[in-house]
Amino acid sequence: MKIETADIYDDLHRKLMTAVIKPGERLKPADLQGLYGVSANTVRDVLMRLLPTGLVEFEEQRGFRASPSSSERRSDVTRFRILLEHEGAERSIRMGGLEWEASLSAAHHKLSHIESQIAHVTDVSPYMDVWSDAEIGFHTTLIAACGSPILMETYDRIYTLFRQQVVGAERDFGANYFEAIIREHKAIVDAALARDVNRCKAAIVDHLARSL
Repeated sequence: MKIETADIYDDLHRKLMTAVIKPGERLKPADLQGLYGVSANTVRDVLMRLLPTGLVEFEEQRGFRASPSSSERRSDVTRFRILLEHEGAERSIRMGGLEWEASLSAAHHKLSHIESQIAHVTDVSPYMDVWSDAEIGFHTTLIAACGSPILMETYDRIYTLFRQQVVGAERDFGANYFEAIIREHKAIVDAALARDVNRCKAAIVDHLARSL
């Protein structure tokens, strides 16, 4: 069965975002060629397409690697994410209608259920994909009524980098971690649905402050 280039891109993108491929890890076309059963040129093409996402870096003589994690990079990405999420949430709160409220409530319900279920498992890694999808779904829905496709596109890229940096640095996803973010997500959704811009912005900062 032939694996499409788009499928390889999506698989690598997800593995980079969720730190299955750890930050700083070398990406050798020969190894990936064997994994996906495609030519080395195809692998290089996919890695080149991943460069603009910021998830991958390339150095002459050293090749490709997953972008490394550092406290400085994590803090920088977090600050930019806060700026975008603040702007997007404020616009959505002011412009979003009943459909946005319903979508946000549903996205939060899904995320809260998943986080409460995996809060007490010993190994989160089998659930990383479903958790990541629900988390980005919630935060994207929060800003979805902002009316700015450029803001949404930029937020998607920054969120992906944030996820790579945070998951790459924070591997101790125990009960205390999830109990805290469950409370934080609830504070965000409650403020958004109450149309309280200032309280929503403060809740977003509280949620992301650990990564600054």
